Amino acid sequence: MILEVLRIAAAALLANLLRSLLTMLGIIIGVAAVIAMVALGGGAQQSVQDRIAKLGTTTLQIDATWIRTGGVQLNTRRRLTIDDAHEIEERAPHIVAVQPQQDKMLQLQWGNKNANLRVIGASPNFLIVRNYQIDIGRMFTPAESRGMQRVAVLGAGALTQLGVNDPYAILGQHVRIGGILFTVIGTLRAKGAGGGFGSPDDQIVIPYFTGRWRVFKTDWVNDIFALATNEADLPSAMSEIRLAMRRSHRLRGDQPDDFRIRNQADFLETLDDATSTLTALLAGIAGVSLLVGGIGIMNIMLVSVTERTREIGIRKALGATKTNILLQFLAESTALCLMGGVIGFGLGIGGAIAMRDGFGWSTQVDAASLGPAFMFATAVGVVFGVWPARRAAGLNPIEALRYE
Repeated sequence: MILEVLRIAAAALLANLLRSLLTMLGIIIGVAAVIAMVALGGGAQQSVQDRIAKLGTTTLQIDATWIRTGGVQLNTRRRLTIDDAHEIEERAPHIVAVQPQQDKMLQLQWGNKNANLRVIGASPNFLIVRNYQIDIGRMFTPAESRGMQRVAVLGAGALTQLGVNDPYAILGQHVRIGGILFTVIGTLRAKGAGGGFGSPDDQIVIPYFTGRWRVFKTDWVNDIFALATNEADLPSAMSEIRLAMRRSHRLRGDQPDDFRIRNQADFLETLDDATSTLTALLAGIAGVSLLVGGIGIMNIMLVSVTERTREIGIRKALGATKTNILLQFLAESTALCLMGGVIGFGLGIGGAIAMRDGFGWSTQVDAASLGPAFMFATAVGVVFGVWPARRAAGLNPIEALRYE
């Protein structure tokens, strides 16, 4: 009986081939959109994870928080200083390196070219703490930092914005940072992080004391970065930093912290939640087209029941049961969704590849998402085919034979 039902369903669909193709169009677009949007969201999540890994999984960031009084946030906050960094170095045995940092967006000028980039005043251990590598040249030394030498290390993004294709062309050259003359002594190797969350390559690194006294002209520190011994020691390292910071800020036991300590896992969790929400939103919007396609299938199947009323009457007169008729129309609607789903899979994967190769967007087709999308497409065919199928199965054979 099943083979007979499938044969009749296939014959009915092929008899109205153009209408069948147009009916499948909604399912094709819906499945393709779901696959492409989930791939786009998955690519964004993977991009975030890759970027966090490149920044270093054992790096901790300490920055100041806004002061609250009675639950109300005041427009003031306790600033960090170099003394806080020294306190952490002395009282946190699970920290192997501490890097205080000042930063500000400033104009970089070289010849007739300029760019607006983040200038970072950092200690010489910047490479170790922040997980960077020198591409060409060298990093500045502790003596150059203490001597407030005007030397700079350019990030790969700075070279791109200046239109420099050969890093050796700018090595040893003089550039102006915020109007102050600096000598380029090295360039950083590109991390290549993307995904729409900014680039860690768009920066310039100068010695901390040079930035403090010549460029930024303040003793406030924007952030303090600390490198823990390993991932297992992160909780201990964070506890030691907290105690050191509270001691440095002379906080009493009943006073809340006026700073916060974050590790890369916190950033990953926050960004992962954001990208997961975005992926769900995109998939939900794309799923609406699947529902619209299902409504289209139900509409066409109702039209088909009306057109084939006399055929249904003849089949019932020849002994077809309600189950036979029900299965026939369910098979037709499900077949439309399955074929549309298969074509949609191909278009969705092709769309994800096109977004990656044509636009440079990060996409990732997850095999685990194909199964639910295929099952959802099948469920649409069954759910929206039930009413037309029940209507066809419930027709009175005598009235159906009289239908013109």
